[in-house]
Amino acid sequence: MKKFIQVLLCSFIISSTHAQVVLAEREQARVIDEILEERFNTVLPSLMERTGIDMWVIISREYNEDPVLRTMLPATWLSARRTTMIVFYNDVKKKSIEKLAIARYNVGESIKASWDMNTFPDQWDALMDIIVSRNPQKIGLNISDDYGHADGLDHTHYDMLMKKIPSAFKSKVVSAEPLAVGWLETRTEKEMQIYPKLVSITHDIIAEGFSNKVITPGVTTTDDLVWWFRQKLTSLGLITWFHPSVAIQRSDSTSFEHLRSFSNRPKDDIVQPGDLLHVDFGITYLRLNTDCQQHAYVLKPGETDAPASIKKAFANSNRLQDILTSNFKTGRTGNEILLSSLKQAKSEGITPSIYTHPLGFNGHAAGPTIGMWDMQQGVPGSGDYTLYPKTAYSIELNSSTFIPEWKKEIRIMLEEDGYFDGSGFRYIGGRQEKLHIIKY
Repeated sequence: MKKFIQVLLCSFIISSTHAQVVLAEREQARVIDEILEERFNTVLPSLMERTGIDMWVIISREYNEDPVLRTMLPATWLSARRTTMIVFYNDVKKKSIEKLAIARYNVGESIKASWDMNTFPDQWDALMDIIVSRNPQKIGLNISDDYGHADGLDHTHYDMLMKKIPSAFKSKVVSAEPLAVGWLETRTEKEMQIYPKLVSITHDIIAEGFSNKVITPGVTTTDDLVWWFRQKLTSLGLITWFHPSVAIQRSDSTSFEHLRSFSNRPKDDIVQPGDLLHVDFGITYLRLNTDCQQHAYVLKPGETDAPASIKKAFANSNRLQDILTSNFKTGRTGNEILLSSLKQAKSEGITPSIYTHPLGFNGHAAGPTIGMWDMQQGVPGSGDYTLYPKTAYSIELNSSTFIPEWKKEIRIMLEEDGYFDGSGFRYIGGRQEKLHIIKY
């Protein structure tokens, strides 16, 4: 732990211009592997106990990797190798977890090679021997109706497994969905030491992009900004999990349309004084992801601040965030949180739309879905999943407010990353509470 913290403190340096240093590849690998070891020793045992799945079988083909397996590979493995088979067995009597690779070599430090090729020339026979000799009560496979993240076992390997497995064990095969989702959604102590740095980097880049350093009103286009954000990541040695978007709301006859803002927006819309800018942007670093949406206002000549009506609209969305996160309670489903939050917001005179999602190894991650922009009555399946402690979320939503000067409604679309520890919710790196101001 001491080495881990020293590396972070020495490497995440914020200069006066808010640029943040990214760890060298070798140090990134060290941190990734330390976190992985922590997860195998803490997260995995508790989840196998909670779900009652005493054997978890993960099978993946090279270049068609199971999403769960990708989170379990050591930093120096960039993909599965041939057919990679991993078995986790919870030995209740010994109170220990076996981590076995049916492979010729260890998979990192924790998962040991357990294939005696002299005894079992066929890899599948070696897997069957492990299953039969342990005699598990529940054999979890990564098959799922509701989560693509937990549905990584391909059809070919499922058929091969079911042909090979002895008939006495077929009835023990179950979906590992609760185990896979739990593994993906649970954040560890070390991960939560890292996450504020990721959010800080994300916020700093947005702040720079929404400034006169980058934007010249009357010249800069929304597409210029989009590619500036992409290039900024590349120059820092980072990547993103989605292409950024930048959209404009202004005093014209164009009404808000969700698809226009996120997929059908004009690419060469020139930023003008009086515009309200919106960005959707996130980074991927150390196998974790961020997802943020913020706003900026471009001052008109003679203005020193955004109009009061737009600031009020912004405050409405901040209030909607507060309402939503106050409804985070262990054991509530995503749909319960959604519907209670929408009801409360409407009672306060806010016109809400909530589409919040888990965050972690994926940007749109596994866990309880709390609304979708086009499913405000609840989301079947993933919306019925319950909230657990030690989980992270992108608080993504918007509220609409009528702007008298513009004679139309605008949407303040906010997204900030936060953490639920079981006793309450907190933003990982703060949230935007006032508009970025761009001077003309």
